[in-house]
Amino acid sequence: MPELPEVETMCRGIRDIVGRTITEVTTPRRTRRPSPMSPRPSLLARQLAGRQINAVTRIGKRAVIELRAANSKPVWLVIEPRMTGLLLRVPPPTDQHVRLVVALDNGGPLDADALATRYGPPTIGPDALCLTGPELYAAIHHSRRAIKVALLDQRVTAGIGNIYAAEMLFAAGIDPRSRCHRLSRAVCDQIAFHGRTILRRAVRLEGSSIGDETYRTADNRPGRFQRCHQIYGRDGSACTQCGTTIRRIIQAQRSTCFCPQCQKRL
Repeated sequence: MPELPEVETMCRGIRDIVGRTITEVTTPRRTRRPSPMSPRPSLLARQLAGRQINAVTRIGKRAVIELRAANSKPVWLVIEPRMTGLLLRVPPPTDQHVRLVVALDNGGPLDADALATRYGPPTIGPDALCLTGPELYAAIHHSRRAIKVALLDQRVTAGIGNIYAAEMLFAAGIDPRSRCHRLSRAVCDQIAFHGRTILRRAVRLEGSSIGDETYRTADNRPGRFQRCHQIYGRDGSACTQCGTTIRRIIQAQRSTCFCPQCQKRL
């Protein structure tokens, strides 16, 4: 599932479409699965055509495209990749899963592959790329949830998923089962610091393509940060820091990998 670095990479890959105008929006006929888009594709196409792209930004794990037409207020096209969604500026290998094709003036189309799309700015927590320790502490210090589960809550911080929650807790030396109300301000500072550091590096390396490399950049290339994973998906392997066997548990129906030696349970 694309997380903050992957969606940030998608947005950066299409940011040069700012200033161009949408001329046509189509849905490929080969798309057979029900569309998760709201409003429905035909209405969306009419509402988007003729609008100029003012900005391409990211909020958490969502891409946000600001659109404006003459003498009208701006609207936002909010795109959530969910599990396998992509934003491509090059033709996909097949249009079997393409949900939307956006044609622009003076250039080629932008394909929105398997995306859930809706209008309106989302309400979520502070962006994880600039999350501070005090912000994290304020959001979680009354909670009895495990810290890993809290980090996945987009109301706590926006953009974190399973991969980067595991990596930032390993870097901070905190057991993912630690209860939020037991974490000090200093510990929250450490978690936020390592989160920012890891996410910025992941953005530089264009995100993580794992497994079948479903995630691709806007130019249809795999990310490279998966080569830097220290803990995610490494259950049964030796910890890179101490050699202890990495364990795997289930939290909130998701796999969590951690080192029982390096990560302290609080």
